Parts: sequence; structure tokens; C-alpha cells
Amino acid sequence: MDYIIGMDIGTTSTKAVLYDLKGTVITNTSESYELHRDAMGMAEQEPEDILTAVTTTLKRMISQIDWKKDRLRTVSFSSANQSLIALDENYQPLTRIITWGDTRAAPAAKKIKNSDQGQELYERTGTPIHPMSLLCKISWLKEDVPEVYNKAAYYCGIKEYVLYRLFGIWQMDVSVASCTGMYNIFELQWDEKALELTGVSKEQLPKVVDAYEQFSGMKKEYATITGCPQDVTFVQGAFDGALSNLGVNAIDEGVAAVTIGTSGAIRMVSDHPVIDPKGRIFCYALTKNLWVIGGPVNNGGVVFSWAKDNLFDAEKSTADLLGKDSYDLLTEVASQVPAGSDGLLFHPFLGGERAPIWDANARGSFFGLAQMHTRAHMVRAVLEGIVYNLYTVLLALEEVLGQPDSILATGGFARSELWRQMLSDVFERPVTIPQAFESSCLGAAVVGMKSIGVIEELAEVKNFVGETTTYAPNPEHFNVYRELVPIYIRLTRQLQTEYQTIADFQRRYAENGEDAD
Repeated sequence: MDYIIGMDIGTTSTKAVLYDLKGTVITNTSESYELHRDAMGMAEQEPEDILTAVTTTLKRMISQIDWKKDRLRTVSFSSANQSLIALDENYQPLTRIITWGDTRAAPAAKKIKNSDQGQELYERTGTPIHPMSLLCKISWLKEDVPEVYNKAAYYCGIKEYVLYRLFGIWQMDVSVASCTGMYNIFELQWDEKALELTGVSKEQLPKVVDAYEQFSGMKKEYATITGCPQDVTFVQGAFDGALSNLGVNAIDEGVAAVTIGTSGAIRMVSDHPVIDPKGRIFCYALTKNLWVIGGPVNNGGVVFSWAKDNLFDAEKSTADLLGKDSYDLLTEVASQVPAGSDGLLFHPFLGGERAPIWDANARGSFFGLAQMHTRAHMVRAVLEGIVYNLYTVLLALEEVLGQPDSILATGGFARSELWRQMLSDVFERPVTIPQAFESSCLGAAVVGMKSIGVIEELAEVKNFVGETTTYAPNPEHFNVYRELVPIYIRLTRQLQTEYQTIADFQRRYAENGEDAD
């Protein structure tokens, strides 16, 4: 038997899936790690924790292979994008991993966005000006953390750091590079103006390679730890969002993929870069010939987790008593409430927001709360708010690429019947749920297959996705949502005028360690 491993170095865990050459899942594993939020706006991880998670999951997959009769053809990588590690001249970390969810670069982002070159930078790099990007993170270090900036000899993201530690190679795939805000997506090279702004040279950044780049020769100490032969071929891969599109077979024009995990996104694929004149959506590479256009949101499943942990302790206890998953019980509770939550709206901006408003100061809120509303209304409103926000991203995407012919949905929320139907009802069109398991891992595996010649085209992923289920919109529901979504959008615009005010208030009291009252 020949095998391929798809590995996803994600925001909350590293996942690995062992496939045969027909894309059949043989086994899978994951290893979680901590997200540090020690200060307002901070979202960091320990590089060593993630390196250990990668070697641990790889070891588990390697242990499933009978090396006397089986072969591991390749291991291919997916990873979260827009993470930053500053390194010294010996490639030792000067910082933890500053993840995409870290918003401390908000002042730097605002300064760049309001400058003469803000829009031009977006139009060359395809990355909206936001604290998530390496452009803004490095600018923040330069202005506010000079003791790190002045010592930094190199900068990279988590995948590049892991590969350097495992193989001694210093390279970044074009997919991850295109998410930095420092890479010219039309010239396919580091952008001179972005480098000038940050004061970083090309030599301080990794060499940019295509997704199909192969390498081998794992360092002996890690080959011993993982049990991986040093002659096994590894493939660079791409960032997780692009590979998730590939993993659900959403790479043809006119097909949109909706993903809701910890965060969320809507993406479509084009054979050329596409820029939004209003700067609301990103344009990132999958490979040098395929471009993923879409919008990410900070607030997906993490908002539902917040609601579960902070609003519904009783239901959580009941779930434990019944031996049920607390998320499943909460969606059952929410399903008893009519579509539209009897006029209760929720803006899910608990962690600031990226698309479509790109405002790190955005905050969450319930609107329309009345005596008739119960906690059940609140949990349904939370779910609906997440979907409303994704729908506003789709509206922006449609302005530049047109309406999609079909919509595929994946991620942790996709297991919920209520959420699947809600997505179709709010979007007012059919939504298809692919059977594909861990779509980013499958996408990575497919890139690996093409790199080593097992398949000729990425489109062959259609043979690996499996069965699908389609949900049609319920007219009674979407008529309700037709009334509520415009209110939701108008409220977002009105509240934006106060987001910075309340965020500044929260930061001031958090920094001073005082009670707000």
C-alpha cells in the first residue's frame, strides 16, 4: 500500500490524516495547543508547542505504516496564514507566534490605511490593511516594540519556522507569502514599497516557492523522534483556507466555499488575481496559477463557544448529565425558536472583525432584546449573527466575481442540521455539504499527489470528496431573513462610529487594571 499524509498546522491544533492514493482516509489524529491572551489584543502561541504537535502527529501517522510492505509517498503541508515570528541572527525566536487573531497592530494598521499609500498597497498585495497582516505586525514592532525589531534578523510564519527546524530550509510558499501584505501578487515577488515601509529587506524573509516544491532530508534528531525515514519526500503545500477550497472541490469558477471553524470565510477561485476597489476582500494564491478571492471573519465557532461557556451553564450541566455534546444540546434549544429569533439580532464581533468591515475595534452586541426573549432566543441569535455576517461577505464577493452557481459548506458547524438549513435560508440558495473529512488536510494531500505525479490535475480532487448533501432554502424562513438582514447591515454601519470609542475605553481600563465603574 502507498500512503500520503496531509498535515494542517492550524490555529488551535495540528491535524494529520493518512490517505491511500484513492484519497480514502486510513486514520487521523490531532494535537492541540494553547493560545495565550495575556494582554488586551494579544493572541500568541509558543513555537515549541506547535513544533512538538507537528512531530507528535507525524509520529502517530508513521506508526500506522508497515515499512516492510508499505510506502509513504509524501507528506504535504497546510497551515494557518498571517502568523509572525521574529528571529535573531541564529534563527532563534525573539517572539512567540503572533497569530492572525492578534490585534495589537491596530494603531499601525490605521496609520497605514489612512496614508497615501494604503489603498495602493492593498491593490498590489491583495491583502486588506488590517492588524492580521505581517505588514502591519512588523510596522507595530518597529514603532512600539523596538527592542525586538532592532534585534530581529529574520521574519517568518509558523510553517516556515517548523520547516526550518525540521529540515534546515528557509522558504515560504507563494500562498502564505501572498497573505502577508508584503508580496506583490502581480509581479510574484516581495513588494518594494511594503519592504520600504517596514524597513525589512528581502534577505530577512524566506525564499518564495510554489506549492508543489519538494524537499527531503529531515534532520536526524527529528527523524528519530518521528520514525520518518530521511529519504521521504515532503511537499510545501499552501495556506489552510486555499487548501480547504481545494479539499471540497471548490476550485472551479462560479463555486463558492463557506467554512466555519474557529473563524470563518467565504472564498471563490479564479485563474487570475482580482482586486476589490472598495478593499473589502482578499486575493491570495493557491498556486502561481490559481487565486483564491474571498473574505475571512474572525468570529465563527469561537463565538458559539463563548455563548456556551458564558450564557448557558445550565444547559452545559444538563448535557453532561444526559451524556450529550453541549453544542448539540444548544442547537436543539435554538431550533425551538422561530427563524429570526423574534427580532433579536446579534453582531458577533467579539474579536474585532476582518471582512467585510476590517475593523479591529469592532465589538459584539445584542439588539432588539425584549421581555419576550429567552436564552434560547439568544443562542439562536448568536448562530444567526454568525451567518448574517458571512452573508455580508458574500455580497461583497458577488460585486467583483458575480453570483456563484453553487455554494459548498464545510467546517465544524457543518455537522449541525440547524446551521446547514440556516445557511441556506439566509443565503437564499441551495447549500451543499461535501462528505470530505478535514478539507485542508485533503487539499494538502491533493497538492502532494500532483507534485509527485500521482495525479495530473488538481481537479481530480472530485474523485476523493465523496458524497454530498444539499439543503434548499425554506421560503418561510428566508422571507423573515430578507427583512432582518438589511437591519443588521444598517446597524453595523451605525455602530461602527462608536467601535473605536468603546474599544479605547476597554483598553484603557484593562491596561490600568481598574474596574470600569
